Amino acid sequence: MAAKVLKRTNGESVAFDIALNLIIWILMLFTLYPMFYVFILSISDPVEAAAMNVYLWPKGFSITSYRILFNNPIMWRSYGYTILYVLSGTVLMLITSVMGAYPLLEKNLFGRKILVYYLIIPMYFSGGMIPSFLLISKLGIYNTVWAMVLPGAVGIWNIILTRTFFTSIPITLKESAFIDGANHFTILFKIYLPLSKPILAVISIYTVVGIWNSWFNAMIYLPNVELQPLQMYLRRVLIEQSVDLTKLPASAQEEAFLKKMSSLQLRYSMIIFTTLPVLFVYPFFQKYFIKGAMIGSLKE
Repeated sequence: MAAKVLKRTNGESVAFDIALNLIIWILMLFTLYPMFYVFILSISDPVEAAAMNVYLWPKGFSITSYRILFNNPIMWRSYGYTILYVLSGTVLMLITSVMGAYPLLEKNLFGRKILVYYLIIPMYFSGGMIPSFLLISKLGIYNTVWAMVLPGAVGIWNIILTRTFFTSIPITLKESAFIDGANHFTILFKIYLPLSKPILAVISIYTVVGIWNSWFNAMIYLPNVELQPLQMYLRRVLIEQSVDLTKLPASAQEEAFLKKMSSLQLRYSMIIFTTLPVLFVYPFFQKYFIKGAMIGSLKE
């Protein structure tokens, strides 16, 4: 009797595992198929892609759109500025998050509660776009590279997240270091930072993805096309290069249709080209990301 109960329990466990794996695979297919669909459209024959006859496998083969992208100096210039904004913004965000979080560990810090309220209130109330625009203009960084870097250099949520992670580090390590004659800078750089790789990875991924996908600030603060990031170039490709065939003469409609097909496939290729770098970054930080997101969410 006991053997039958054990066998039935094992069978239920196997059935549950199969159902769970099946659900995960279905969700994964629903998540990956849109990206795969855009990719096969980008390498299919332009006529088939324009007619939307591609579903599960590319029809024909053409990488003309990728050649156009790779030979476009405007795209590479935008790509370079995007990397500049991502690297500088991420480094500044890490510095401000760590330097803002560590002092909040000191319970005897003068004005600590006032400082905490000062950090929390702007999370819920902001000045809005017009005051921000006026501030950027008065600082003299409008239409400069700094307009993309400095406004997002401090993240209050990241400071709170980093501070919460720091509280999970045993206080005895800090006290022992003080006994051995270490100062706060030594403790921060020799003890806290080496143990804080998970939360630093979390902040880095959040910042990289946020800056990489950002286009609104560039549209507001960077009228100079030469300084605009990759997402603004993608926006121009997706929106401004559309052709209304009904407004063209009959002699020009065929040529315009071919151009539209080329522009359509160029959009698909541009989407793939701008998305892949972010997808490649995550696997390198995955083990730190999961740990940091979980530990950083704990409260004292």
